[in-house]
Amino acid sequence: MTRPPVPFDPEIEPALAEIVPADAPPFTPETIPGLRRAMAETFPPAAEAVGDAPVTVVEQTIPGPEGAPDLEITILSPHESDGALPVLYNIHGGGMMVGHRNMDVGRLLALVLELNVVAVNVEYRLAPEHPHPAPVEDCYAGLVWTVEHADELGVDPSRVVVMGGSAGGGLAAAVSLLARDRKGPAIAGQLLLCPMIDDRNTTIASQQYPGLGTWTRESNLAGWQSLLGDAVGTDDVSPYAAPARATDLSGLPPAFIEVGSAEPFRDEDTEYALRIWATGGQAELHVWAGAFHGFDMYVPDWPISKAALETRNSWLRRILGKAGK
Repeated sequence: MTRPPVPFDPEIEPALAEIVPADAPPFTPETIPGLRRAMAETFPPAAEAVGDAPVTVVEQTIPGPEGAPDLEITILSPHESDGALPVLYNIHGGGMMVGHRNMDVGRLLALVLELNVVAVNVEYRLAPEHPHPAPVEDCYAGLVWTVEHADELGVDPSRVVVMGGSAGGGLAAAVSLLARDRKGPAIAGQLLLCPMIDDRNTTIASQQYPGLGTWTRESNLAGWQSLLGDAVGTDDVSPYAAPARATDLSGLPPAFIEVGSAEPFRDEDTEYALRIWATGGQAELHVWAGAFHGFDMYVPDWPISKAALETRNSWLRRILGKAGK
């Protein structure tokens, strides 16, 4: 059955032609290396992106999961601080197949300056070369390291928010589940921006955008296939790969969930918030009208993008203000 899509806001729809040109290559095993190179060339190193802003940039290598390679992280810290600061532990997006931590430096720099926090930006192994559980185990190991080295970083381990967009949002949700189940770091909040959390692709929203928008149904299928292989869509998928598979969403840190009304993740993200509420948990859900996937990064001057950023910052101030008290 064909599902008519929720339309993109006419004000930003023209931007899609520039963001996603008609000749953009699809995500396939053959195109992924080239897409990764192109993305790496698009985003400058963190120090270059930060420029003369009053923020210190540290590139560091830390231990990965047991038996796995070391991890690269970028640490952004304000020049001036009064005591231990909150920390935002960030996981980049890219559909599990592409992406690099440098793509999120602009978003993190703004948060460091606005909220006076430290940002730890982790690099993780990508599928299909490194399928589940490699990405989530890398991200969890980086979180544990961050909390264990709180004094060295000048951060308050009771005020840690795990965050990410798209695949990074899905991994942030999965890391929150792992931290709960392993009795690991006590996370103050999870900031999930249009998170990629359900491999089944059976929701109405997941069927409304074949070949449409910045993240299509076809791209999503390719991402999950890369991460899970033959297990995709079966009963063998772990909730630490696809958090929507979790049967118990109780005992999780407060969640902020944001998604566009005109993108494939709308329904799975909305359902995730509903299921957190059903356990008596805390979630704040925002579905932005006419917004496509990643709207805040692609069209930052759009009034709804500005409203979304202000809303996120409000939640972060509330969460980080409550934590540690």
